Amino acid sequence: MTEFHGVFPYLASPINAEGTIRTDVLGRLCDDLIHAGVHGLTPLGSTGEFAYLDRAQRMAVVEATIEAAQGRVPVIAGVASTAIADAVAQAKAYQKRGATGILAVLEAYFPVSDAGIEAYFRAIADAVDVPVVIYTNPQFQRSDLSLDVIARLAEHPRINYIKDASTNTGRLLSIINRCGDALKVFAASSHIPAAVMLIGGKGWMAGPACIIPRQSVELYNLCKASCWDDALALQKRLWRINEAFARFNLAACIKAGLSIQGYDVGDPVPPQAALTSEQRKVVEEVLLSLG
Repeated sequence: MTEFHGVFPYLASPINAEGTIRTDVLGRLCDDLIHAGVHGLTPLGSTGEFAYLDRAQRMAVVEATIEAAQGRVPVIAGVASTAIADAVAQAKAYQKRGATGILAVLEAYFPVSDAGIEAYFRAIADAVDVPVVIYTNPQFQRSDLSLDVIARLAEHPRINYIKDASTNTGRLLSIINRCGDALKVFAASSHIPAAVMLIGGKGWMAGPACIIPRQSVELYNLCKASCWDDALALQKRLWRINEAFARFNLAACIKAGLSIQGYDVGDPVPPQAALTSEQRKVVEEVLLSLG
């Protein structure tokens, strides 16, 4: 199976006012990110607004990403649903289209028991022949994964990774200690990536890497080379992006940054709102300060 490591931008989903995915813009973004040195691409992550897109739009995003990647880097496609059957159907369809891996997200309306959560992720992993990354984000998910559930899922032969967005780095260390090499950890933008790399993380999957890909790859390389003083200095500079990212709507912030950089990605899907002119200035100033 493909080994995943490094920087995986959570891709924005370019879309026009009529709801059509701008596949040409997405293709150019993917190509530029690959040339910047990213190690993989993740369509339909949180920054990709998966919760706001219909089935056809999601498929268009995944297909455009796979076509743009041309096998140069892995493509880990996001699968999210409230129902097991629908999640399984998505995972099968994305693998058939050429996805190298699956990012599995559990959406929920009513609370789901630990047994139900475990069944959801196992069903996705059982349905495909590619590595599965389980995703946990207690800020937005109604039903989160406990350490016990994570440890049991790590025993599945295709559940090889976890992307944790809890903001709790201690939780990441608990996962690493509990699961060892059976489950490799990716950080989120809400963590301090250099700190996660220091404790044994494999990289990070995050929206900000869309707008600072070169700097993100540089940070990863410094961490891999154990140049911790230089890595920390760069991490401190880059943290300004994360601070802006945390202040504003997830997709709106990244889409504003990409627009500033010349990508016609459109506005976030309503009822989300685009950044105001003042908020956009904050993002622009941070990007200018980072070069």
